[in-house]
Amino acid sequence: MNSGRASSVHGAVAHYSFFPGNPRWSSRRRNLTYAFDPKNQLSEDVKRVFTKAFDRWSEWTPLTFTVKSNYRSADIKIGFYTRNHGDGEPFDGVLGTLAHAFSPPRGLLHLDSDEIWQIDGVLNNRGSSSVDLESVAVHEIGHVLGLGHSSAEEAIMFPTISRGARKVELAKDDVEGIQVLYGTNPDSNDTTGPSFDEKETSCARYYVAPAVIKILFLAVGLSIFT
Repeated sequence: MNSGRASSVHGAVAHYSFFPGNPRWSSRRRNLTYAFDPKNQLSEDVKRVFTKAFDRWSEWTPLTFTVKSNYRSADIKIGFYTRNHGDGEPFDGVLGTLAHAFSPPRGLLHLDSDEIWQIDGVLNNRGSSSVDLESVAVHEIGHVLGLGHSSAEEAIMFPTISRGARKVELAKDDVEGIQVLYGTNPDSNDTTGPSFDEKETSCARYYVAPAVIKILFLAVGLSIFT
């Protein structure tokens, strides 16, 4: 990830960041594959969440994402694990670190299976401790593609999210950052990115905190504060 300082893009302030060296998937790899660790035996509902999360990035880039059954040969490997799971980035149970992901081309995206995951915005009976799976998946895919964190509060790649919130739509800063790495979607007529009110507000882990989910870095990820 870079220093996190805001930069100028088309006369506006950009808040996105990249990993050191700006790693990205090769220009020869525009159809990336992903697979789920077969040890997880995930439901089709969970797998569909990831399909939607990948689609949010392909909408704005030339990248496409195809699920495959061969986990070992997939570009992006997705798995749910507990505690120390062998990548040097142990999880810590409910409402600590939620997930982490590694920069290209390593392609690892890991989620803490101790979390109470929320599917399609539907809370379970322990909703106060639930975490929206698609919100975390979209954020972590950004890291797998090479984005670091953003200092724009509207951005998917912003390091924190209010607990219980559902945040799945890419903001203008996310689109600008990913298009610096890969360019625009050649099948789309809209290259400007989604609009929102401009604000002067840059492996990672994602965390949840007292009303917020916070994200850290080289495996980049997500956590929650309580």
